[in-house]
Amino acid sequence: MTARLVTGIGELTTWDAERPVLAGAAFVVEDGRIAWWGAAADAPDADERDDVGGAAVIPGFVDSHTHLVFAGDRSAEFEARMAGEPYRAGGIRTTVDATRAAADHELDAGVRRHLSEMHRQGTTTVEIKSGYGLTVHDEERALRIARRHTDETTYLGAHVVPSGSDVAEYVDLVTGPMLDACAPHARWVDVFCEKGAFDADAARAVLRAGIATGLAPRVHANQLGYGPGVQVACEVGAASADHCTYLTDADVDALASSGTVAGLLPGVEFSSRAPYPDARRLVDAGVTVALATDCNPGSSYTSSMPFVVALGVRELRLTPREALWSATAGGAASLRRDDVGHLRVGARADYAVLDAPSAVHLAYRPGVPLVRETVVGGRPVA
Repeated sequence: MTARLVTGIGELTTWDAERPVLAGAAFVVEDGRIAWWGAAADAPDADERDDVGGAAVIPGFVDSHTHLVFAGDRSAEFEARMAGEPYRAGGIRTTVDATRAAADHELDAGVRRHLSEMHRQGTTTVEIKSGYGLTVHDEERALRIARRHTDETTYLGAHVVPSGSDVAEYVDLVTGPMLDACAPHARWVDVFCEKGAFDADAARAVLRAGIATGLAPRVHANQLGYGPGVQVACEVGAASADHCTYLTDADVDALASSGTVAGLLPGVEFSSRAPYPDARRLVDAGVTVALATDCNPGSSYTSSMPFVVALGVRELRLTPREALWSATAGGAASLRRDDVGHLRVGARADYAVLDAPSAVHLAYRPGVPLVRETVVGGRPVA
C-alpha cells in the first residue's frame, strides 16, 4: 500500500472540531483515504511526496442538488427574465420536450461535459436528479444515465405535471409504474412542492411511496413563495428541503428541530432576480445549511461551486468559513454522508488545491479560476 504525503500546505481546511483550519499543514493519503493530518513538521515518512508550495487545500465540494440529465437550451428564457419577465416553473416543460427527443448518448455526453466543468472547479461529489422525462421510459433512462456517474441519484418524476395530464392520474403514475421502473437506479425520491407543481397532499403521497420502496426523501420547498414544502419535508424526515427562499418562523423552527438540512441554491436567485434566502437567519437558529448549484438549463445554469460560495458570502450573509462549510460538510450532511465533505482521518481523499494562500479567496476573488487541482479518492481528476 503506497502512502503519499501532501505537504507545503499554507492552509488546510479539515473541519475537525478542535482544529478546523490549520496553517503549515500536511496530510497522508493511503488507499484513497486520509490516514493522517497535522503540522508539516510532525509529518510521518511516506513513499511519495507532493509539495503544493504554500497553497490552500480544502475538502472537495459536495454539490447536493443538480439536474444534469437534460438536452436543449433556454438562453432565450434567461434573456427574457433579464428584460423583466418573471420566472415561472412552466419553463421546465421546454427542457422536457428537448430531453425526450435526445438520444441516450447525447444525454450522457451532456452529463460528462458538466461533470468535467465541476471537477475543474473543485467538486468531487455530485447528486443528479431525473425530472426532465416525465414518462416511465424517460425518467428511467435519465436515472440509468445518471447512475453511470454517481451513486447520489434522485428520482424526481414529480417535477411538474406534464402538459395535458390530470394531476391525480399523474401522481398515480409517479407512485406506481414510474416508481417501480426508477427505484432500482435511485437512492433518493424528490418532489417539487410548490404552487403550480404539487400540493402538500400530492407531495406526501409521492414521498411516502418512495420511502416504501427504500428511497430516502428530499424536497424542493418554498422556492416561489410561502407554502407547505418545508413542513412536509420535516414531517417525513427528509434529508433536505432545498431552496427555502420563503420561510415563516414556523418553517425555521421545524428545520431546526427536525434535523432536515436547508439546501440553499443562490444561483437560482442570481439567474431569476428573485429575493435571496436568509442564510443568516437559518444558521443563527441552529439549522444545518448546505450550498449547491442547482445546475439546470432554466433557473441556474452554473456548475461552479466557487461561484455559489461567493454568492453565499455576498448575498446570503454567510461568513467565508460558513459558506465553505456549507458547500462541503453541509452538502455531505444533505446527502447523509460522513465520508466526504471533510479531511479528517478516514475520510475519502477528495480535495481541491487552490491557487491561493487561503480559502477566503474563493469569495474574495469571485469569478477567478482558483482551483489548481481536484483529487477524488486520492487520484487527480482536474
